[in-house]
Formats: sequence, structure tokens, C-alpha cells
Amino acid sequence: MKIDLTPKVFEIIASLAEVTGTPINVETSLIGENRVLDSIKLVELCVELEDLASEHGFVFDWTSETAMSRSRSMFRTAGALADELANQQSTYAP
Repeated sequence: MKIDLTPKVFEIIASLAEVTGTPINVETSLIGENRVLDSIKLVELCVELEDLASEHGFVFDWTSETAMSRSRSMFRTAGALADELANQQSTYAP
């Protein structure tokens, strides 16, 4: 059963954000200028998303050739990351 994980993704990002109380939305930058997470926090986010995916019966694959590309990465914004997680959930969940 597919569940919208976007609110949970935003909640995890907010918990890891450099500045507490930072509002997280689809346009929040995760890499590049104005990002809310440093590189260590970005890795922590990926590990937490792996756990979240596992809880919902699928594997979150956060490795790809374009992972850190500013224009094509799933990490460019919180919205892009939530969309990719949903895509993987649809593709890989039973």
C-alpha cells in the first residue's frame, strides 16, 4: 500500500536542518547555494530515508551518477527528493 511519505521526508529534513525552525517545502535546497544541510547531514538524511523505506517495504537507493548534479539530482530540493522516494516506492514496493 502506497503512503504519501512527503510529510515525513520534510519532517526528517527539518530535524537535521542547520537552522532549527527552518520551514521545509518543495523548493527547499538540499545541495548548492542556500542549502539547509551540510554534507554530513545529507548522508544522515539518506540513512534515515533508507530506514523509512524499509519500514514501508521497499529499498531507497540514493546512489546514482547524477546524485550530486545541481540540475538533475534527486537532492536538489526537498520536493525532488520526496518525488524520487515516491517513485522508488511505486517501483520497488510489493
